[in-house]
Order: sequence, then structure tokens, then C-alpha cells
Amino acid sequence: MSTLLEVSGVSVSFDGFKAINNLSFQIGAQELRAVIGPNGAGKTTFMDIVTGKTRPDEGRISYGDKGLSLLSMSESRIAQAGIGRKFQRPTVFEDQSVADNLMMALRKARGPLRVLMFRPTPADHDRIAELAGEIGLSGMLHRKSGELSHGQKQWLEIGMLLAQEPRLLLVDEPAAGMTPAEREHTTDILREAARTRAVVVVEHDMEFVRRLGCKVTVLHEGSVLAEGSIDHVTKNEKVIDVYLGR
Repeated sequence: MSTLLEVSGVSVSFDGFKAINNLSFQIGAQELRAVIGPNGAGKTTFMDIVTGKTRPDEGRISYGDKGLSLLSMSESRIAQAGIGRKFQRPTVFEDQSVADNLMMALRKARGPLRVLMFRPTPADHDRIAELAGEIGLSGMLHRKSGELSHGQKQWLEIGMLLAQEPRLLLVDEPAAGMTPAEREHTTDILREAARTRAVVVVEHDMEFVRRLGCKVTVLHEGSVLAEGSIDHVTKNEKVIDVYLGR
């Protein structure tokens, strides 16, 4: 499996505190990965570094077939290169319909004139219907997004990211605040998405991580403590000491 993202020897400090400490991480082009760890382990900072929000003090990050260095790129260029991020709280346009939210997110040329002149094509409408099917909102395309449940808003936001056709999707705690049925459906969405792209899920809910059925990376004090299947990492003595035993 070809590597899509490779983080090598990355460190970053804030006021003398080492949030990321010689971190190395890689993920394949079509792979689902869960990242877990106690509060303060560096999970959010890791995502901030990959998306260009935070610049590391040292290390390398290469991305894509040509091994582009993300460290020389702005946040917007990194997003254009195909790295999408979903934050913990869903941010959708609540006064707009589900279909309009998805349409606005479609990967298109975005100059001011093009935005003003934009008219959806039949192919655009087909893509919206396809995305709605993927996220389980086919019957709700004409409803206002503000009327959706918390879980449905999360799915819509994942759909909006998928509309941009990212090659790497970073998802922060998607299961938070969901019902068990919503969590199960979210697992299905993420597993399906990872058939055609890389998906990194940062999560606290161990049952949700187990359902994902993927390789797990455990972070502690800014570096990788353990990596492997959920059964492998949950039996690791160091992981039990710093994370599961608390």
C-alpha cells in the first residue's frame, strides 16, 4: 500500500511545553486509522500541524505521490491539495437546506465571478444525490440543516468534506454526543470513506474505535506510545498505565 502522508521526527513546543515530541506517523492512500490517547497527548496539535495551522519546530511532513512538503504550504494550499478536516462541533449553514450545504461544498473553481455565475449542472445534482446516499440523508435533501439532529449534522458535515474530494480526511471525535444508532451509522460512513481515501479518526470512545476495526495509534506526551490493532494496544502495559488504567 502506497504511503499518502509521512510525518518524520516532528516536534513543537508552546512556552517550553513540548506538545509534540519527535513524532513519526504514516498512513496509506486508502486506510482508516484511529488515534487515541489521554488529554494533552498531542492529538489536536498533530492535526493542527498536518493542516498547517501550527508550524513545527523541527521534522518533516511529506504528502502525496510526489512527496510534497506540507511545511512550505499555507493552510489554504494544504486544503486545496486534498486534506480535509472535521472539527468536533458541526459547522453547517443552518438556514440552508441539506442539498444547498452539499452543493456549496462541491469541488469547483472558486473565483469571485465563477461563484456569482455558478449554475448547478445535472452532474452536480447527481453528485449531491450520491453524497446524500453515502451519509444517510437521502430523504432530507430539502430540509433546513438547522432541523437536523446533532448526529445528522455531523453526517452532513462529513458529506460536505467528501464533496471536496479530499485524499486525506481528519475527523475529530465524531461519536461525541451521538445516540448508539447514530454512532453505528457514523462507523459505516467512515469505513466506506476509507475505501477510496485515507481517514484519520481522533476519538475517546473505545467502543467506537473497536467498531471501526482499524489500526490504532496511541499518543502520549506528543509521541507514539503504541500502534497496532485495538486488542494489541489495549493489552500493552504502557497504554494501560497512562491511558486505560485512569
